[in-house]
Amino acid sequence: MENGKKPEVIIVAPHPDDEIIGCYSILKNKDLSPIIIYTENVSNERREEALKLKTAIPNIKIQLFQKTIPGHFLSPFNTYYFPDPYFEVHPAHRAIGAVGEAIMRESHYNVIFYNVNMQAPYIFEVPKPFDKKSMLNKVYPSQKSLWKNEAKYYLFEGYCKYLI
Repeated sequence: MENGKKPEVIIVAPHPDDEIIGCYSILKNKDLSPIIIYTENVSNERREEALKLKTAIPNIKIQLFQKTIPGHFLSPFNTYYFPDPYFEVHPAHRAIGAVGEAIMRESHYNVIFYNVNMQAPYIFEVPKPFDKKSMLNKVYPSQKSLWKNEAKYYLFEGYCKYLI
């Protein structure tokens, strides 16, 4: 930690709610300073929900709807979390994951991949899953039906670092 500052981590999320589903443990880590960059423009309702995350987790920063990572966030001192370009099934997740892979290969920055669909071989159980579910319900009420019967969204997470 430089000058007592917490290390910044950049979570690149194609859609609002991906950051909680895939990176809840990172968002809740009090030793980090998370910055979320959303890459897909969505309805005003989802945009407003994404902004509610700031009140739920005050130490985060949010950058709404950028197609690329703003240059001032690119630094070898940051860690980047991208959707997995191989195990994710949603086309937007895979496309954004490919950007993360390119950043890792071209710059050798620290890139870690996360999974939202929980089909990857590196998935683990979340220590406090009902805290995660409560956060999802509080911040993203429009998406409640997604995890109502799909426990995978709040019971599990997974992170992977590919070697180049």
